[in-house]
Amino acid sequence: MNRRMLIAAAAALALGAGPAFAQSGAKPMKLTLNFLAAAPNAGFMLAKQMGLYEKAGINLTIEEGKGSGTTAQMVATGQTDVGFADAPAAMQLRTKGAPVKVIAPVLQTNGFAIISLEESGIASPKDFVGKRIAVQPGTAQTILLEAILASNQIDKSKVNIINIDPGAFVGALLEKKVDAILGGADFHSIQIRERGFKVRDLLYRDIGVPTVGLSMIARDDRIKADADLFKKFVEASLQGWDAARKNPDAAADAVVAQFPSVKKAQVLAQFEVVNKLLCAPGATSLGKVPEANWDTTFALLTQYLGLPKDKPVSDYFTAELVPAAAPSCP
Repeated sequence: MNRRMLIAAAAALALGAGPAFAQSGAKPMKLTLNFLAAAPNAGFMLAKQMGLYEKAGINLTIEEGKGSGTTAQMVATGQTDVGFADAPAAMQLRTKGAPVKVIAPVLQTNGFAIISLEESGIASPKDFVGKRIAVQPGTAQTILLEAILASNQIDKSKVNIINIDPGAFVGALLEKKVDAILGGADFHSIQIRERGFKVRDLLYRDIGVPTVGLSMIARDDRIKADADLFKKFVEASLQGWDAARKNPDAAADAVVAQFPSVKKAQVLAQFEVVNKLLCAPGATSLGKVPEANWDTTFALLTQYLGLPKDKPVSDYFTAELVPAAAPSCP
């Protein structure tokens, strides 16, 4: 290659690599979501679109997930730097030896709900007596139903609990084969409302089971190796979530821009639920769950999900990476 060709090649590389050079000092990180891109994880996409990660010196890649359990496993095995998963899923994995820790809850309470049509007359837990409730065996929602019944002094034998494939949940409810289903207020309820039905959601958090919800999680060793990087990630993410709750429309646009197959209308509908979960009662800021909620989560998981009691709840999370000036609640 002669000198003229070398100069031309160098010029072409310089022109084509502008953004890469601009981020040459940025540290690459990968975030794996809990599931498909949607409102429950939209704050990350908005933060990226706003350039908050780039400003923090982070070159972030966001990928969709296949469930909280799988995402937590990916964090544990080092396949991703940060995961977005239900806190109980990460906590259960930690008991098996995985060095996974919650670094900042985003949805401070879970979005689980007992969903019924308004015409069913189910307005409170006491109305479950004599009703048919569809559940999916083995899930946290199903296991924690026992906690709801116990905390509301309801005899389980007086509730008709029916095991059913989750793919048939919505159809079974609409066809009145069951009176209620256990599901997500930001998922199943929206599907039903989109079909023109009036729905009543009894959120787990309001009827005795306010477990910590979707959270940022990471490996202990990676946090220790570069705590400053994870602090910057958490700060940028919470700023993105603050912007998302204030402007769901912009957040929905950011989701669709980065994941074009997503429908904006559905993301906006989901935000009606998500915004109720970002701050638990008594919370002072995003990313910081009140100690009472952690204690309740620990008590419920040890009693109903087999979490051992040999370590304190503080072993499962750290609040050290959440900035002191995190966006305030509500």
